Amino acid sequence: MTFKDYFSKQAYEYTRYRPHYPAQLFEYLAELTTEHQLAWDCATGSGQAALGLANYFEKIIATDASDKQIANATAHDRISYIVAPAEKTEIASGSVDLIVVAQALHWFDLDKFYGEVRRVSKSGGVLAAWSYSLFRISPSIDRMVDRFYTEVVGPFWPVERKFVDDKYQSIAFPFQESTSPAFNMEVKWSLKHLLGYIGTWSSVQKFREKNKADPLEGFARDLQQVWGRPEKENRIRWPINMRVGRVH
Repeated sequence: MTFKDYFSKQAYEYTRYRPHYPAQLFEYLAELTTEHQLAWDCATGSGQAALGLANYFEKIIATDASDKQIANATAHDRISYIVAPAEKTEIASGSVDLIVVAQALHWFDLDKFYGEVRRVSKSGGVLAAWSYSLFRISPSIDRMVDRFYTEVVGPFWPVERKFVDDKYQSIAFPFQESTSPAFNMEVKWSLKHLLGYIGTWSSVQKFREKNKADPLEGFARDLQQVWGRPEKENRIRWPINMRVGRVH
């Protein structure tokens, strides 16, 4: 089975530069299930969500269709990393308490994935899928980032990006849904670290491939004018948008 692979080439950078989810998010997810034997982190990437779940579940199966992502994932004795597409795994039927998908649901063949969710989930198991919106720093920086996001690399985003932009509200989610609390990711980064993160965007990769040029060069010069000293660390926040449903 083929998959839309926008991240394998920058798998190392993905591990190094992506922000981490708050501990409160995983505490909340653990409260949703009565049993904590097995969680499945689907499209695990570098293993960030799997690591958060390891504090609450006896075992985590973390799958990703990209072998390069799996090769760069962080090892943990409770986590089994497996190369597998979201839509077809070797996970035992009726065995999973919690299934999570972090910033990846919009890439899947949803009908096939949801069929796999129903197959592997215990009765009353939970699926939680989330994305995070464009980060916010300050009005002056945000205006520059918004322009870069929409006008410079905007034409190079895959069509599925629209699901992230509308906070997953238009994505199909055929489960018994409940409302989740609001969560944010927050970090303090230097300008260099922020640019490293932006460099992992699939739109930036596509721009580079097509134009044989790096859109970050001019953007970095402009951004530094409002950032201040490059080594200065600014607080950065990403709102998390989550859909949670019980599987029957």
